[in-house]
Amino acid sequence: MDKKTRRQTALLRQLELARYLSLEDIARHFDVTTQTARRDVQELEHLGKVRRLHGGATLAQPIDPLVLRARRVENAEAKERIGAAVAERIPNGSALFIDTGTTCEAVARALLGHQGLRIVTYSLRVATLLAEGSDFTVAVPGGFVRPVDAGVFRAETPEFIGRFKFDHAVISVSGIDTAGDIGDDDHAEVAAVQAAMRQAERTMLAVDASKYGRRALVKLANLADVDELISNAPPPPPIDRLITATGPQVTVAI
Repeated sequence: MDKKTRRQTALLRQLELARYLSLEDIARHFDVTTQTARRDVQELEHLGKVRRLHGGATLAQPIDPLVLRARRVENAEAKERIGAAVAERIPNGSALFIDTGTTCEAVARALLGHQGLRIVTYSLRVATLLAEGSDFTVAVPGGFVRPVDAGVFRAETPEFIGRFKFDHAVISVSGIDTAGDIGDDDHAEVAAVQAAMRQAERTMLAVDASKYGRRALVKLANLADVDELISNAPPPPPIDRLITATGPQVTVAI
């Protein structure tokens, strides 16, 4: 094994621990120039092992596939109710961003009775569902497809999303912690969703009740940054008090 291969193998191990490293972190840790660090990241990205992100790198698949598969069947009935409640709030002809994940897939199914929607998503599953809407316009970024949930990512994904304007951004997250922070387990997802929220007139957070009290790895935003929370159950203490203080509307899908 040559020196470069050993360094790149060690870099993958470091990313397993840190989840994200900047080019400066990589250069400092391996005592190389930032140009060498950039070349290592580019080569590993070409092999499908990492994704470039925000001047650094993250693993191409940082989430355990078994965890993602479990999420596909977790609280499926509740997610369908949430999806229907979200769809009721979206007028025909709207411009939408729709996040990835099983709850957002339920939203996509519920939207098929609408007309004239214009949608941006980085989820191939969501895009495939929405493609059944004959007069919908659906845009997806290019990039690498993550196994299991079919999210599409590359370093330019947030820039791609930032070119659009949305009436609604429909997002879902891995958890809402007791400080009112909402988050996910993947830097790339967080960067993409933050770009969409900045471009949206209104942000709708769609989560099932299992997400209450969970702390995710990467902070996405705070409940104060959300206009409406749609779930299958009301938020428990102390999250309910935070919502009262910060003001997002709460809708319980029954």
